[in-house]
Amino acid sequence: MITKLELGGITVDVVQKDIKNVHLSAYPPNGRVKISAPLRMSAATIRVFAISKIGWIRQQQAKLRGQKRESPREYLDRESHYVWGKRYLLKVVEDEVAPSVELQPGALRLRVRPGASEATREAIVASWYRELLKAEIPQLIEAWEPRLNVAVRGFYVRRMKTKWGSCNPVARTIRLNTELAKKPKECLEYIVVHELAHLIERHHNERFLAIMDKHMPRWRLHRQELNDGPLAQEAWDY
Repeated sequence: MITKLELGGITVDVVQKDIKNVHLSAYPPNGRVKISAPLRMSAATIRVFAISKIGWIRQQQAKLRGQKRESPREYLDRESHYVWGKRYLLKVVEDEVAPSVELQPGALRLRVRPGASEATREAIVASWYRELLKAEIPQLIEAWEPRLNVAVRGFYVRRMKTKWGSCNPVARTIRLNTELAKKPKECLEYIVVHELAHLIERHHNERFLAIMDKHMPRWRLHRQELNDGPLAQEAWDY
């Protein structure tokens, strides 16, 4: 069950569940705030915790609200699209053949059947991005498993609105956001390593940071690159 706290004009969603530690998050696009707290924690203690984090909450909300956004995509000729951090102009070709996407020098060629709707074009491109990631991720996992001394049972690629990736330490699986196909490959590698590190340490604590610092000393630069880049337009529904 979700309850709400009102703190100086800020609404905080509170979810209590079977966890050991309290977690505070702010989500795009407007900085919705959520606290996940242990079942044993009292409402008064949660409120005190939230009040102590007001400065951080306001800072994160301002950052999220000011972050650059991609303009809405219509999947028309000469529209900008990004692949591995580089900009390409879309070239739409209507033909009575199977739909496809091809990366060419400076262009992303989208072949569709005559009269294909915007939704159809979007779905074709989205599927292409997913396959692009699925082809890249296994070799990154294979390279990093022995370095971190972990084993992954599987990975999933899906559109995620609030995270670049996630990890299920129990199932030993990771999930990665399809939007990563638009970012530089170094950013994808950082997220893969980040999620694999969660197989060793679930929380973003000092131990987790030490793991990241040891195995990927420049990880903060990659995180900054992801955070500074424009986010995709989304129909945020929460």
